[in-house]
Amino acid sequence: MGLVYSEPACQAAYDGDLHRLYNVLKTDPTKLNVQDPESGETPLVAACRGRRIKVVQYLLDLKADVHLTSKKRRTCLHYTSRITFTLLDYLMIAILMPILLGYLIMKQKQKQSVELMQAVLSSGVSVNATDYKGNTALHYACQRKSHHLVPLLLQQNAKTNIRNADGETPLDIALRLKFTKISNMLRKAA
Repeated sequence: MGLVYSEPACQAAYDGDLHRLYNVLKTDPTKLNVQDPESGETPLVAACRGRRIKVVQYLLDLKADVHLTSKKRRTCLHYTSRITFTLLDYLMIAILMPILLGYLIMKQKQKQSVELMQAVLSSGVSVNATDYKGNTALHYACQRKSHHLVPLLLQQNAKTNIRNADGETPLDIALRLKFTKISNMLRKAA
């Protein structure tokens, strides 16, 4: 079960239905940056949440506005950095791990996350934008122990000293959660 959007462009983007999205945008090009009335999310954000790299790239090629925020003041980069394994992913990994297939599935999901992050970062999105909790994409990547995404954000000059509403920097989060590898990356970047 996924998300349900009232805006057809957002739903098509989330579902990864390029054909339907193309038809929606062909009929009404202003739907490229339409915001869902409930969440304020755009088709680009919906595609990021659905991990739809081809749709994200298509929308970026059409010059979708990467700076639009949801009602939670989150950009597409926030949502990209918040991606984690789903319950189904964990179940598949746990069941298939003994035959190495689970490990391969996990690596493939991580690779998809990196590709998605690289696409979004190449769009000129503000890497230090904060949401309603004061979190940047780097805060979320640290919270989720995304050691494969943190270096990408740091390469784009993500600030390591921004404090969120709880007064925590990304380094504080990594230290609190005992994510040593991420803590070391952040210390080197500071």
